[in-house]
Amino acid sequence: MRSRGFLAVATVLLVGLSATPALADPDWSIDGQTPPTAPVNDDNPFLDDPNGKQPLSTASASPTSASPTGAPTSSASPAPTQKAATTPTRQDAGSARYAPWQKALPGTARVVRERWLGPRMLDLLISSPSIGQMMPVRLLVPKGWDKRAKRTWPVLYLLHGGADNYTSWTRMTDIAAFTENLDAIVVMPEAGRAGNYSDWYNNGRGGTPAWATFHTTEVRRLLEIGYRAGTRRAIAGLSMGAYGAMKYAARYPGMFSFVGAYSGIMATEIPGIPQIIQNAQLSEHQDPNALWGDPYKNQKYWAANDPVVLAPNLKGVSIYMSSGTTSFAGPLDPPGSPWHPAHLGEPISAYTAKALSQRLASLGIPHTMNLYTNGTHTWPYWIREFKNSYPMILAALGLRGGGAPKVGQQGNDWQLDNLPPIIPPNAVQPAPLPFGVKDFTIVPPG
Repeated sequence: MRSRGFLAVATVLLVGLSATPALADPDWSIDGQTPPTAPVNDDNPFLDDPNGKQPLSTASASPTSASPTGAPTSSASPAPTQKAATTPTRQDAGSARYAPWQKALPGTARVVRERWLGPRMLDLLISSPSIGQMMPVRLLVPKGWDKRAKRTWPVLYLLHGGADNYTSWTRMTDIAAFTENLDAIVVMPEAGRAGNYSDWYNNGRGGTPAWATFHTTEVRRLLEIGYRAGTRRAIAGLSMGAYGAMKYAARYPGMFSFVGAYSGIMATEIPGIPQIIQNAQLSEHQDPNALWGDPYKNQKYWAANDPVVLAPNLKGVSIYMSSGTTSFAGPLDPPGSPWHPAHLGEPISAYTAKALSQRLASLGIPHTMNLYTNGTHTWPYWIREFKNSYPMILAALGLRGGGAPKVGQQGNDWQLDNLPPIIPPNAVQPAPLPFGVKDFTIVPPG
């Protein structure tokens, strides 16, 4: 009972909302064709099959229950996908023999398949040596985009949360409609159920999966070489993706001009957080030491993945962090919504956001942090916070409409009296677990 209760909390930020089941990858077969299990050799890095050209139809698949205000019909689980009245004909280029999660081809990373799902929505399938498998990436391209264009476009990366996949932003939000006039490429890569946007330690052997290399090297370079992606970039994510966005912005100085982190772990070595991270991995049937090693014996590897330690590299980056602080229902939760233990992810993420905020303040690095008390670990709040930070994204990408976020500097009314001074840790400190967890047992509200 004790360990099971703790796992329910541990799974929240790095694996996902347990009330929201992960969806399988969409069907990549064409007209009923079933891809064979063994891929064939294909050395073409990019695809120019005329059958895969950009559709001319203006119809596109609509998002699910997310409304323009960002509130799906249920805060505990996603509504079923709604199809548009006029669904565009899917157009596919490349070999139907390839499908997500098949073994990667020998050689370097390359695009082996393209699927147009609408006038702006393009799925790529990348043979990734860093992951060792075929990995899907979804793009929303701007009006006038063409692979042969003489210009490039700025790029916005959107990272998904745990126990979900690369389709989540278009499945759960109105991002396609919201960015209809955005003069930038929106990129939504696959990151695994519990990949944690990291190159795994694997007991010192390294190797696959190397999610950070896949995203920041393979995907980035392929988009820049063959899909007219520019070098001006912004990145944002929710829950596990919030951690990934902040870590990438801090780990790779100069790569991103904006980072948005909505309800994610922002500090990996402060009291209680290593236990949460390792138990989250265990809940996904992973060796808890495979990610970054043992938190005590492999302190350098943990530090190399800790946004607090990497914080000096965030100088010059436009930063937005947000989280609820109580785990209780807020203004975007339907009346009568049942409370779920996963919502304890909010005070846990706020606990870590406060730690990173203190570290950034000590370094003189400006940032916006919106700690908004009540609100659950669900999509309505992540959508709202993304849209609150959207003017900052536009400004960072050099686009019209950019400016200050829709919320000001907040959070001064929520203090952590027991939080020690935040300095780059040399070791993981053994300490009591954070809010909502006591002796490995969930403490329910009320």
